[in-house]
Amino acid sequence: MIALDTNVLVYSVDDGNPVKQAKARATIRSVLASGELTVLPWQVAVEFLAKLRKWEAAGKLSADEVARRFNEFLAAWVLAIPTVKIFHLAMQLHSRYSLSHWDSLLIAACQEAGVTCLYSEDMQHCADYDGVKIINPFAANPNEPEA
Repeated sequence: MIALDTNVLVYSVDDGNPVKQAKARATIRSVLASGELTVLPWQVAVEFLAKLRKWEAAGKLSADEVARRFNEFLAAWVLAIPTVKIFHLAMQLHSRYSLSHWDSLLIAACQEAGVTCLYSEDMQHCADYDGVKIINPFAANPNEPEA
């Protein structure tokens, strides 16, 4: 099972960085074409909506555009809502791997949902956090570990 981190979704709609936008869109197309079950973690959904709302407040997007873009992602994947169990998992992950608070919560939510591959630029490329492998789609060669 696959999940995408907030940064992939944000870059896919952000015209301010065309190189990352192209890579994010290619990643999303690839994930959709793979046919592998993909989930949208609750944390990613709310972080993405918060970013869209900031752009709305800054006049970069209209309220209709925010709703349209957010709903596109909600319709594309199953929303994975975590349980209280993720707090315990996140505390263990934070201690064992020195992950940030938010990254440990996301990895814990992915573990609970059965995600084995998380596309993200925020964590170490090709790292495996107790069965959740990180792929940085913005790495020079996302299919290979970085040297």
